[in-house]
Amino acid sequence: MNQPRPITVARALRDALTEEMRRDERVVCIGEDIGIPGGWGGAFSVTWGLEREFGQGRMRNTPISEAAIVGAAIGAAIGGMRPVADVQYSDFLFCAMDQLVNQAAKLCYMSGGQLRIPLVLRAPVGSNTRGAQHGQCPETHFFHIPGLKIACPAGPYDAKGLLKAAIRDDSPVLFLEHKLLYGAKGRTQPRAPSVTEVVPKEDYIVPLGTARIWREGADVTVLGTLLMVHLALQAADILAGDGIEVEVIDPRTLIPFDWEALEESLHKTGRLLIVHEDHRRGGWGAEIAATVHAEFGHLLKAPVQRLAAPFVPPPFSPPLEAAFVPSADQIVSTIHKTLAKDYDECQ
Repeated sequence: MNQPRPITVARALRDALTEEMRRDERVVCIGEDIGIPGGWGGAFSVTWGLEREFGQGRMRNTPISEAAIVGAAIGAAIGGMRPVADVQYSDFLFCAMDQLVNQAAKLCYMSGGQLRIPLVLRAPVGSNTRGAQHGQCPETHFFHIPGLKIACPAGPYDAKGLLKAAIRDDSPVLFLEHKLLYGAKGRTQPRAPSVTEVVPKEDYIVPLGTARIWREGADVTVLGTLLMVHLALQAADILAGDGIEVEVIDPRTLIPFDWEALEESLHKTGRLLIVHEDHRRGGWGAEIAATVHAEFGHLLKAPVQRLAAPFVPPPFSPPLEAAFVPSADQIVSTIHKTLAKDYDECQ
């Protein structure tokens, strides 16, 4: 009997699309270079080969216009389809802000629930030596928008299960994929961790709004998404040598957010570090920290700490980029500082 083999995030996403397109003929893909016969399957090869099975009628190539891509996907969703739109870089979402923020996110509210927008918008995020206009993590811009759901898988199992759940959801879902987690290797991916998992062949979903505990611990909770999950795990391995037990939580979706899982973790640890690649100033971690202090402050042994990117655009230079993105060593250092503090000392 053939045993399941570990697969990459890119393969997991491709499998999810394949299975959902076979299951439901209303599922269509739309984007730049996603269905070219013999092509690469988009900027990161996620849709590679799908045009051979589903044809260009369901793998629709578009001009270089994010406004057109998102606008057409919204129209298709209103018309009864379940489109999966692909923008090659999340930075280009800003070219479709009216379509995404003023239309997709609001039409259900403005129609009194008569219109549903079952749209998935796939958007690669993260710095990987492509500079300020191709390396952002813009999730905080959309974390502020009611009507959108935000998914951010950190591994293959979650990538497949979350994408299948997002496609079946009746709300617009912004599906963020980190460029360093797809599974590509080579000189252009020096910081890419090796992330593969055995993924079930049978149908499954990961419900939106359910967190994942990647590692259990009793001393401090680290909350992170995407690439930061894996840096937190590296930091946890380092700290284990000092007898410090780190619990690593991945919310998997920022909207909806699994507050129960975070509260349960804080019951154990009483300390929280939030780490994300988006800018620290005004980042989504600030909202989580404020809510934790307001709702779960009685569980805290020390103030919530945040570690994120500085208030500058992502740099192109590899050494500057390495300084820009939070590192495992910075997580270790911040956790040591967190453990050295408590409220009695702060008073």
